[in-house]
Amino acid sequence: MRMTEKNPNYQPIFILPEGSQRNTGKDAQRLNINAAKAVAESVRTTLGPKGMDKMLVDATGEVTVTNDGVTILQEMNIEHPSAKMIVEIAKTQEDEVGDGTTTAVVLAGELLKRAESLLEQEIHPTVIAKGYRLAAKKAQSLLQVMAEPITPKETALLLRIASTAMTGKGAENNKGVLAQLALRAVKQVTQERDGELAIDIDDIKLEKKVGGAVEETELIKGLVLDKERVHSTMPRRVEKAKIALIDSSLEIKNTEIDAKINITDPEKMQAFLDMEENMIKEMVDRVVKTGANVVCCQKGVDDLAQHFFAKRGVYVVRRVRKSDMEKLSKATRATIVTDLKDLSTKDLGSAGTVEELKVGDEGMTYVKECRNPRSITVLIRGGTEHVVAEVKRALDDALGDIAASLRLRKVVAGAGSPEVELARGLQRYAEGLSGREQLAVKAFADAMEVVPRTLAENAGLDPIDVITGLKAMHDKGKKWAGINVFTGKVMDSWKEGVVEPLKIKTQAVSSAAEVAVMILRIDDVILNQPEHQGRPGPAEGYPSGEM
Repeated sequence: MRMTEKNPNYQPIFILPEGSQRNTGKDAQRLNINAAKAVAESVRTTLGPKGMDKMLVDATGEVTVTNDGVTILQEMNIEHPSAKMIVEIAKTQEDEVGDGTTTAVVLAGELLKRAESLLEQEIHPTVIAKGYRLAAKKAQSLLQVMAEPITPKETALLLRIASTAMTGKGAENNKGVLAQLALRAVKQVTQERDGELAIDIDDIKLEKKVGGAVEETELIKGLVLDKERVHSTMPRRVEKAKIALIDSSLEIKNTEIDAKINITDPEKMQAFLDMEENMIKEMVDRVVKTGANVVCCQKGVDDLAQHFFAKRGVYVVRRVRKSDMEKLSKATRATIVTDLKDLSTKDLGSAGTVEELKVGDEGMTYVKECRNPRSITVLIRGGTEHVVAEVKRALDDALGDIAASLRLRKVVAGAGSPEVELARGLQRYAEGLSGREQLAVKAFADAMEVVPRTLAENAGLDPIDVITGLKAMHDKGKKWAGINVFTGKVMDSWKEGVVEPLKIKTQAVSSAAEVAVMILRIDDVILNQPEHQGRPGPAEGYPSGEM
């Protein structure tokens, strides 16, 4: 890349490596906006109950069928730098709420699309950015006023939230059963601290197992480990289990330095082997003496130790994942012991039963009937790997929505009603502003309507008729008037049970506005990537040629 003076006597001065590319001003903005819009368009058809699915095939031939926004964007392996910023919105939405990823991405794309028309009217990007920030701030306060309160006792409403999260996904046919499971799971791991509800969704383990039907998905008050007992003569089932959690290997430790033992007398060889056997027997005795009849070991278990444990009727699993050990600790109230010498009776946890069951063609260890466990398992069943994976994603969304609703204790109706109400509120707010920021706030308000418009388009309805009908109802004070995608008519979303946590909307609006502003403020893209490293060409949105 070179920069030259107009004077022909000057030689070109090279300031960037050969192969670098640079786009400035409107070119850079246009390319960045187009990339962001392309990402939004790629997931837009998946929004709502009538949204379609995407089939994604990776380099190894692994197939994923889903309409979950964040899954689609992660599997697409997007390279464009601005497009990656849009993908980050979906990841943030997933981490914060667990649902609403498509909404957030579609909003960001629409905000940039509206900004593009303002740029064509010679409105400066910083003016648009200021207007968008004002609109985003106002939108947050409008959403807070709009929201309805909810309490943990409102079971019917919480079930509606879970059902709404799963509508339009692969698990929709079984959403009644799955919504009940999701609500029971969240309530089981919820703790009250200083008047606030503490909910850690990570305490709910979603274990997938192909085989059976989706309705056979079950909630286990304890944990399911993808492990078999280490020895076939160990008991298959243990009642009134006393569980020891050991984070060290039940084997003879190797020395950390190279050592060589020379034995010349055969009797000494036998004595050496006997000593090793006694050490392992001592380990087993130390564990059994505490009263433990189930052992979960994070590391290896010696073959001889397996034999001794089997003789004593102890159920043992080995190489249990660290995350599962922590969940077992929460479920059974056992203490994870690192040094076997420290193990005592008070470190043991308890469970009603521990047993090995065949699920499909594999053995799994069920730790069940734990007393008031703080970590539980949902065992997801389904006919194929793709079905099970999609049910897991649907349950993830439902669990996230219930948790978000209980944490903030505020919810809104869905079906596009909050977005239309937001657009109305922002239009009124814009009228009170002066200067060019007013145009940006109006553009932000118009962008909000992309959600009901997309819902209508995905259902094969006329978006203009739908938006007009919705606006007319909202003008009459019906704040929860939304689109019924099955009948094509306007409905009261709240009465119809289409309910979502407020956090979905606040996070989506916040993330979309922040990223839109960031992209708008970029007026120079310098790509320092030599050609042999595979820099994007014209197909990826960067035109070739020198500046």
